Amino acid sequence: MLQSISSAIEYPRPTNFSDGASDGPQHNLTPPLLLQYWQVVLRWKWVMAGIVLSALALGLVVTLLMAPKYTATSRIEISREQKKVTNVEGLESVDSGRDLEFYQTQYSLLSARSLAERVSRSLRLASNDAFFEAHSVTTEDASLFFDRGGRPLTAIERAKREKLAVEVLLKNISIAPIRNSALIDISYTSSSPGLSSQVANAWTQQFIESSMDRRFASTADARRFLEERLDDLRRRLETSERDLVNYASRKGIVALGKSKSLDGRTEVERTLVSSDLEALNDALAKATADRFAAESRIRQRSATGANSEALGNAAISSLRERRAEVGSEYARLMVQFEPNYPAAKALAEQIRALDGSIAREELRVQTSRDVEYREAVLREASLRRQVDMLKGRMDAQQRDSIQYNIYQREADTNRELYDGLLQRYKEIGVAGVGANNIAIVDIAKVPDKPSAPRLSVNLALALVLGLGLAGVAAFGLEQIDEGLRDPGQVTRLLQIPLLGSVPDVEDEDALVALNDAKSNLSESYLSIRSNLAFSTDHGVPRAIMVTSTRPAEGKSTTSLALATVFGRTGKKVLIVDADMRSPSLHTFVAMDNKQGLSNFLAGDDDWRQLVASDVAKGLSLMAAGPTPPSAAELLSSDRMTVLIGQLLEHFDHVVIDAPPILGLADAPLLSRAVEGCIFVIEADGVAVRGIKASLDRLKSVQAHIFGAVLTKLKKREAGYGYGYGYGYGYGSNLERTGSS
Repeated sequence: MLQSISSAIEYPRPTNFSDGASDGPQHNLTPPLLLQYWQVVLRWKWVMAGIVLSALALGLVVTLLMAPKYTATSRIEISREQKKVTNVEGLESVDSGRDLEFYQTQYSLLSARSLAERVSRSLRLASNDAFFEAHSVTTEDASLFFDRGGRPLTAIERAKREKLAVEVLLKNISIAPIRNSALIDISYTSSSPGLSSQVANAWTQQFIESSMDRRFASTADARRFLEERLDDLRRRLETSERDLVNYASRKGIVALGKSKSLDGRTEVERTLVSSDLEALNDALAKATADRFAAESRIRQRSATGANSEALGNAAISSLRERRAEVGSEYARLMVQFEPNYPAAKALAEQIRALDGSIAREELRVQTSRDVEYREAVLREASLRRQVDMLKGRMDAQQRDSIQYNIYQREADTNRELYDGLLQRYKEIGVAGVGANNIAIVDIAKVPDKPSAPRLSVNLALALVLGLGLAGVAAFGLEQIDEGLRDPGQVTRLLQIPLLGSVPDVEDEDALVALNDAKSNLSESYLSIRSNLAFSTDHGVPRAIMVTSTRPAEGKSTTSLALATVFGRTGKKVLIVDADMRSPSLHTFVAMDNKQGLSNFLAGDDDWRQLVASDVAKGLSLMAAGPTPPSAAELLSSDRMTVLIGQLLEHFDHVVIDAPPILGLADAPLLSRAVEGCIFVIEADGVAVRGIKASLDRLKSVQAHIFGAVLTKLKKREAGYGYGYGYGYGYGSNLERTGSS
């Protein structure tokens, strides 16, 4: 009989949901990315708040425990061009196109280890215990800092302290260029205000001195090089001049200097021979001219007579003028007197005397012209002989001057090189004498307030760090937490339809909410009922099993809610509590659990006496009954199938509240007797892996799964795309609006 009843129950073929149906499962609505992030923050807000508060507290404690630090700052200006005291150029050229490279070099020099070593030596920091105490320096070698019993530091210990002092300086110095300027701030930080100021000023001063030292060192290297070259050139110059003098002495070359040629382009060496030849040649030319003049006068005299020369003689002309006067006087007397007249005689005697003088003077003039001519001829001949002799010497000397010029050029070249290097040597000697291109703008004053720790800055950093850690923790926990939170994840991850989502009603009683047809809870299950109507070709399934992965996911509430919703539509509905291990439905309707499903499965064929009728509108309830020793053994028989067949003859719908799946065999056994299953999933509950394992168990027994119901969904999780802000409570909102 049981077999016939079992075979008589045949359910219509289920119908798959259409993804495009408006009333079907809503699994394609994915919230925007930013909203998903915001939901992550809301889910883990308390964890994040705890991390942020812990970070702030840690920042506050660390700030209060930190020793105060004082920062002293000096400011300097580094000019691109060096100011010069002299007008002598140094060795460094100025290239305006390399300003960036120049200043980057200066910044590197300001933070160089060599500069730190200079500061350490100038302040004697290696032997200053207060310096190390101000920086809380510790070392494995305690003898470096603690009492050594009056024993002085060894060379090794001093070297270690010097190295440590340099490392401390480099760690606490700060170089900060000021943008768009040639100014640089040099800051030093320590727990001692005075030490900070002292080190900052010493750093500035040592940088200036090191810059000067490098400049002088470069000129010193150049001077040493020039000294070596000058010494070599001096020896070469002495040798070349000595060779020149010796050669000139052997060849009888006496140089008188240089003179330019007629074209003014070249210089000619003037020697004594060339000078004498030039003078004699000039004298010869003059003697020749004199001879020509004397000869011309003689020829003129021969042609015109002696009177022509006499006319040109001043003495003769004077005598003749006197003769004419006396003759005129004598002629005047002869008009009146006889020649024997005494006065006439005297004048006649005077005339005779003047005629004699004139004759003698004319003879003298004639004789002197002849002598003058002869002397001119002799002088010309003598000078010509001398010129010819000097020409011979000049020819020989010109041949000798070839080698002489070689010696001369070598000597001149060596002299020019020597003079040039000597001048450069003198210039380099004074090139470093200049104003430094580094100027102190502000000295470092002793700070009057600490620069660290800064409570506001530390708290801000702690806040940022806390927020960062909180974000990392939240998203890390989000990745670890495999619970379903978004209704859209159900279809995407589980590959089953989503029948609907149920909001969390933890703040109100579920039964009270279900009794209110316009509550959020009732509206959500009404939506699920509507979606179930599309799951088969005959509408809402008649025999439905409701199960979940683990207890407390809302399985029993969902069973009761669906049965209640079915009853409100005028259908006769029976809800069966099949969770015989942990029954709960009887508590919802305040009835006992003395008899129920377990009695029928154990052999009691009268199911009617096991049903409590009219617990709600159109709703009856069959409790679980006494807990059997083995619920799985009872469910493995065919009596459950027989019961479902009998119940469907009297009820329109049978809803079975099945036990959870994990660890139990009850639900897979029950799935054979029903038309299909509704799988309840608690939002943020069981991990996806556990849900998939449960679904796999159902699929392994060919159980049909109508879909999933996501329960206990926070409103913030369903705030986008699922209608909880509008659909649930819509009617009650209208009623409240109308009443107001």
